[in-house]
Amino acid sequence: MRAIVFSQPGPSSVLELVDRDVVAPGPGEVRVRVAVSGVNPTDWKARAGKPLEVDEAVPNQDGSGVIDAVGADVDGLRVGDRVWIFLAAHERPTGTAQEFTVLPASRVVRLPEGVGFDVAASLGVPAMTAHRALTVHEFGPARLAPAALDGRVVLVQGGAGAVGHAAIQLAVWAGATVIATVSSDDKAELARAAGAHHVLQYPDAELAAEVLALAPSGVDHVVEVAPAQNAALDVEVLANHGSIAYYANNNGDDFTAPIVASFAKNARWQGLLLYTVERDALARAAADITAALEAGALPVGAEAGLPLTWFALDDAAAAHDAVEAGVTGKVLICVADDLR
Repeated sequence: MRAIVFSQPGPSSVLELVDRDVVAPGPGEVRVRVAVSGVNPTDWKARAGKPLEVDEAVPNQDGSGVIDAVGADVDGLRVGDRVWIFLAAHERPTGTAQEFTVLPASRVVRLPEGVGFDVAASLGVPAMTAHRALTVHEFGPARLAPAALDGRVVLVQGGAGAVGHAAIQLAVWAGATVIATVSSDDKAELARAAGAHHVLQYPDAELAAEVLALAPSGVDHVVEVAPAQNAALDVEVLANHGSIAYYANNNGDDFTAPIVASFAKNARWQGLLLYTVERDALARAAADITAALEAGALPVGAEAGLPLTWFALDDAAAAHDAVEAGVTGKVLICVADDLR
């Protein structure tokens, strides 16, 4: 089979296309014929980061495809199932940038009928991060479903990114009023297409006032991509007992927040990283995301607010470079033309 591998950290040039044997799944594992591999910032950062603990690794956490072999002690999955994949390369060197990948069955989820492999490969890290961000409120739901966020206001900072896009879609599906912030007119159109009820642009000295004009009692949930830049504003617009869930370090590696205002509002500052989230929370997210898929709540493409940029498997380095350069939308690698 064709696979993209790297044997040392570094720039995208360390990625190479090789031929490898197809491996059989062990107990508790399934083998997936990969249709589409999704690329996230975490993928190029992992490739460029610390030295490997194995001889070589296949990048990319997310993907979609068809199960073609099932190991012992696997329930609920069978050969021929169309699936979406998350955390494929977490704690193992078997990401989705290859024609076949062997994974724990817990990281493989059956797709509802009619959901495309492009949608499926766009889930994973973005959608599960968004789910986590929307379910850490002290008095909020631990699960998302229609009406779960009724009466709540969600502020999505960076609404045109992949996580922001998923957060808008999931929050709207769950009944919230969604305010999104973006940096340009073009991105504003994407956030509206994703379903945001209100879209505001930054930088704007009046941004906090504009948010509070839309949500006079404050914002219940903040999904935050740039706490170094937005921490003070987040606290200013937060409702009592509100949560600020931050998942990235855009625009700085450190942040400060107003102390008195934070504790006066009983603010919950919640960092999140899927690699260290407990397993049950991941399982809940996978189930809720699949329910949202069944409801048609997570479309992709420019018309749905998430433009897709496609690459071939042998052009995986360019796909990583595109994500590192900050391309708007979702970068996907077509692994199997006949499945796409």
